[in-house]
Formats: sequence, C-alpha cells, structure tokens
Amino acid sequence: MQKIRIWDLPTRLFHWLLVAAIAALFVTGKVGGNWIEWHGKIGIFVVGLVVFRIVWGFLGSTYARFWQFFPRPAAIAAYLKGSWHGEGHNPLGALSVFALLSLVGIQAVLGLLTTDEISFQGPLFPLISEDLAVRLTGWHHWLANVLLIFAGLHFASIIFYARVKKNNLLLPMITGWKQVEKGESAKGGGAVALVIALLIAFAAIWASTGAWIPAPPPAPEAPAGLSF
Repeated sequence: MQKIRIWDLPTRLFHWLLVAAIAALFVTGKVGGNWIEWHGKIGIFVVGLVVFRIVWGFLGSTYARFWQFFPRPAAIAAYLKGSWHGEGHNPLGALSVFALLSLVGIQAVLGLLTTDEISFQGPLFPLISEDLAVRLTGWHHWLANVLLIFAGLHFASIIFYARVKKNNLLLPMITGWKQVEKGESAKGGGAVALVIALLIAFAAIWASTGAWIPAPPPAPEAPAGLSF
C-alpha cells in the first residue's frame, strides 16, 4: 500500500463549504421570517461555490478535473461488472457529483429570481415579470425537496461504501490523502489556477447580487396643489 495525495485543498474546502451552505439554506428556508434575508445571502455564496467548482473542474489538480472522472458508458459498464479500477470518483459517484452540482446550481439561480409576494425578492427579480417570478418560486420550493432526496442518497452511499465495501470516502476528503495499492498523487491546480478560479467565482457572486441592474426611474411627482 502507498499513500497518495488525491484531493487538493480547494476541492476539499469547496466540498465542506457547500455542505455547510446547503444545511444553512434548508434551515433558514424552513424558519423563514427575518432569516430569509440570510437565506438569500447564502444562496448568492452558493452561486460562487458552484462557479468555482466548474472552473476548478478544468484548472484544478488531477482528480478534481472533470475529464478525469467523467462517467463514460464504458467506465460505468466496467464498474458494474466489478472490473473498473481507478482513483478519485468512481463512475457512479461521478454521476452523483454531476447531478448534485447541476441541481445545486439550478436551485441557486432560481433563488435569485424568486419572490414571496410580500417582502422578499431575489436580487435578479427585476429582470423578469412578477408572474414568471412566482412560477420560478414554485419550482424553487419543489426542487428543494428533490435536492434533499439526492443529498440523502449521497449520504447513504457514503455509509454503504464505508460499512459494506470498507472504503472510507470521507477521510480523504478531510485529509486529502488516501491509501491505495497503486496510484499517482494529484498534479496541477497551482496558485495561478486558484487565483483565476477565485476571480471568476467572485465575479459570479457580484453578478448575482444584481448590483449591475439599473435602478428603476423615480415615480413622477404629483402636480403642485394636489394631494392624495
């Protein structure tokens, strides 16, 4: 057995920050009230996380790159037959990663366009009609339940691998290292790649705040001498 570096620090930080953010979103979304403002702010943060992970999927280290674990049909078939060998995400795990990343991204974007028709509006609400915003809000609520189911399945699969297959998936995501019979440590994903990914993520966060949307024109003043 040998010890290899499998998950770089940015990938691990993304993973655990996303876990914490999703948990906070569920809590603040259910509590509502004044907490809905925090719900919106955390949602904007999640947009930045998802964008960072997408960029890091191209610029990051070996096992964080999408091309390395993209679930190709041949790889999925080999895994189901028990003949797949590799490090990082296995083909079924890769399907889960892409599904969760897509769901979280869609859910976050929908949240930017929502309205509760009372006091809260998403930062990008001014870009669409109120009728469309109400419809998207319904989708946002529905998709939250779908995301909860997927998150539960993801958690269950981690327990399954730990108990049945004796493969601890959590420890490498904490330490970055994994004991394997044969393999190579991750390469790439240096400082320049990290700065690029962070800059793009911060740009996405800024865009999500709606700060670039022009302010609506002021309401016309009533003619002098008239009161309402």
